[in-house]
Amino acid sequence: MAPSLALMLPRLLLPFLFLALFHLIAIGRPISTPADEALADLLLSDGITPGSTSDSQTLLLPFLRRPTISQIFAADQCEQTYGFLPCTTTVVGNMFLIVVYGFLMYKAATYLSSGSELLLKIMGPGIVGGLFLPILGALPDAMLILVSGISGSKETAQNQVSIGMGLLAGSTVMLLTTLWGSCIIVGKSDLSDNSTSIDPQDTQIFSLFGSGVSTDVETSYAARIMVISIIPFVIVQLPQVFNFPSGQRLAVLLSLIVAVALLVSYCVYQVFQPWIQRRRLAYVKHKHVISGILKHAQMQALGRLVDNEGTPNVDVLKRLFRSLDMDSDRSLSRAELRALIIGLQVDEIDLDMDDAVDKIMDEFDTSRNSTIEEHEFIAGISNWLTEAKRDVGNASSYSKNFMDDFHTKARGEHDRLIYQNDEVVERIDNPGQVVSNAILLLLLGTVLAAIFADPLVDAVDNFSLATSIPSFFISFIAMPLATNASEAVSSIIFASRKKQRTSSLTFSEIYGGVTMNNTLCLAVFLALVYLRHLTWDFSAEVLIILIVCVVMGLFTSFRTTFPLWTCFLAFLFYPLSLILVYVLDFVFGWS
Repeated sequence: MAPSLALMLPRLLLPFLFLALFHLIAIGRPISTPADEALADLLLSDGITPGSTSDSQTLLLPFLRRPTISQIFAADQCEQTYGFLPCTTTVVGNMFLIVVYGFLMYKAATYLSSGSELLLKIMGPGIVGGLFLPILGALPDAMLILVSGISGSKETAQNQVSIGMGLLAGSTVMLLTTLWGSCIIVGKSDLSDNSTSIDPQDTQIFSLFGSGVSTDVETSYAARIMVISIIPFVIVQLPQVFNFPSGQRLAVLLSLIVAVALLVSYCVYQVFQPWIQRRRLAYVKHKHVISGILKHAQMQALGRLVDNEGTPNVDVLKRLFRSLDMDSDRSLSRAELRALIIGLQVDEIDLDMDDAVDKIMDEFDTSRNSTIEEHEFIAGISNWLTEAKRDVGNASSYSKNFMDDFHTKARGEHDRLIYQNDEVVERIDNPGQVVSNAILLLLLGTVLAAIFADPLVDAVDNFSLATSIPSFFISFIAMPLATNASEAVSSIIFASRKKQRTSSLTFSEIYGGVTMNNTLCLAVFLALVYLRHLTWDFSAEVLIILIVCVVMGLFTSFRTTFPLWTCFLAFLFYPLSLILVYVLDFVFGWS
């Protein structure tokens, strides 16, 4: 059931209360009286309450120097965004503002994601999953890129637009390096002799070649789409490659048109070929069978499947095995598994019985002799119980209610993803409330992104001026953490289930996120450059995007198994990207 608006409002208003609090408590006191009364309103605080004279507190004073005349007049360059949001020219102050505004952008991304998922209950993956979800997921990045060059003079826009390019490059590189590699680590399982992962067995703790992740072939299709999406980057760089500067503006326009065309094509493809949603539906159908078997065991009064400590009850599992072994040959055949599934009465979810038997046999039959022995059955059910406890999220509930909760949740996931005519329709009690909550979250996320994107860009620019660090590097490292944090956490949690199906979906979404960066976000950036007549001077930045996308894209397009050592290859690209930009821009003078 969707949460009520009354319960959601305190959580939604928290970012605004936090901003108001930090704005109101920003007070200070003069360290000394200025010699010039005209400058008496320029106060410098050492963080000590007026009247404090203890020796320990005065130790701060030697580190605080009175500003010079040039620094005093430089303070006039600090302009409050919208006329009331705080600003500063100090390093620590701007670092604090980056953290605060970055947190608010993170909340914006979270609200947009939550609102999109609520809409998924009403509409289907053909529309929401294929069109709205990709665009809404990239909205915070696109908003930050837009505000980086839309305001101010042409000179100001030319300076700040490098922040947008830093975010664009940093987001793409982060997804394909640190996030991709992290998902390999948390999602790894043992690799069989034919180099496929054994779900969810992970006995080789840190074997570079004996453990890894396997995905399905459709995930490689997503990687190939990602490689195709770099075409606009290639087009916009052609005048630089052939030393034809007079054609740069035309190249920007052509690249913009191609980026928009690829974006539309990608969304249409997701609408009419929602294979990601179909794969997720297959997964929840299988989980529904798992929950049905576990609940069946409880209903047969065979005993509690887990003891008071939450560990599997082996004696009960043995009794369950014997009850299913109808011919008493100490093994379960495919016919006996099929009889069990039929007895669960799961036909209302349009389940393919043979496919369900195949999946259970594949998970349980580790000896690959087409039967399930008692020890294999106990190990398989134990893995299911572990997954059920993690999925329900209540480790203290080991009673019949625990199984009921898992079964109810699995059924609910199936209802949300039931595939019919390319749409998903969930049977919910109050669709009007769900729509209201979804619209509220989407509006709040959009408003937060629109309001605080500009202050975040200003804070990054001011921090760059205060530290003399190029703004590209600051935005490359810091800003993707804010806009992609929720997606990164979800991907890592999903990959940690150590199943090929969940890993395939995780990596498909990573490749989809990069595709949206290369189409939607790049289109916004190119539109800024073209409409504001800015200079295209981002050869080094484009080069690292092309290198990372091409190498990782081709590497993942033609293989479906990734041993653990591949994560280090991905991790290595992140620092190499920063080093390459620095060398090309500041050693060879590309910019």
